[in-house]
Amino acid sequence: MDGSASALAAVEEAAREARWRRAALRVVHAFIWARMKVSLGPPSYGPPEGGLRNMADRLVAEAVERATATAPEVEVGSVVVPGEPLTVLETESQEAELMVVGSRGTGGFVGLLVGSTTVHLAAHGRCPVLVVREAPRADGPVLVGVDCSPASEAAVDFAFAEAVLRGAGVLALHAWTSWNAPLPPPQDPSMPYAHPAGAAAEAEERLLAAALAGRRETYPGVPVEHRAVRGDTRQALIEASGSARILVVGARGRGGFKGLLLGSVSQAMLHHAHCPVAVVRGGGTAGTDT
Repeated sequence: MDGSASALAAVEEAAREARWRRAALRVVHAFIWARMKVSLGPPSYGPPEGGLRNMADRLVAEAVERATATAPEVEVGSVVVPGEPLTVLETESQEAELMVVGSRGTGGFVGLLVGSTTVHLAAHGRCPVLVVREAPRADGPVLVGVDCSPASEAAVDFAFAEAVLRGAGVLALHAWTSWNAPLPPPQDPSMPYAHPAGAAAEAEERLLAAALAGRRETYPGVPVEHRAVRGDTRQALIEASGSARILVVGARGRGGFKGLLLGSVSQAMLHHAHCPVAVVRGGGTAGTDT
């Protein structure tokens, strides 16, 4: 919580998530000024309620009030932690079930669609990170980007669990092109490059079905739509996000450079999706706070 409009929207969504999960909500403000060796109290010539520390306390109090109004049944706590935001939030994520942040804060460059703190947390957070970009929809499916890699398993599980919490269906979208889709073995070994028309599309459909295998049994009440499309992954997800309640993506997929913690598709969704975006790096934590 940094006092921005984006952060307040994130607080409201975090309160709803906490209610659905029956979890406590912890509002955190990273108080960097304590490390800058500047005066934290009210100036001698100003009102007693002035000063940087009082301002931080007011920001947190406003967030707690907003969260309580959104979900009165949720236990809401708050803390002002000395330190810079990246370190504070990454540390907080170690004990959390879910981290919720706004897409833009009070610092940085105005022209950027997503702040550097948000991108860093999506890459380094120890639990799933939900980035609130636009006002969440009350209808529509939980959209999950499936690239059929082992790394996307956690994103698929998170999407189905989120669908249960929200009372929604799941739209599993897999986009492929001739550049990233492995062709099936040829029917005639003497002609290794000969494949029947539609062979690649059928292979990708099977990969998507395999990636979702077992979820119907685990989540029998969740309607599921499979959609394998030929085209650019970023564009397909951005377009589908316009009618989704939330978009879930893995931090890394089967393409790109292995050394990167956050893939190009995930970063594009943080900047351009039309709904809140959840980035899932792994299996999450056993924390109880949102």
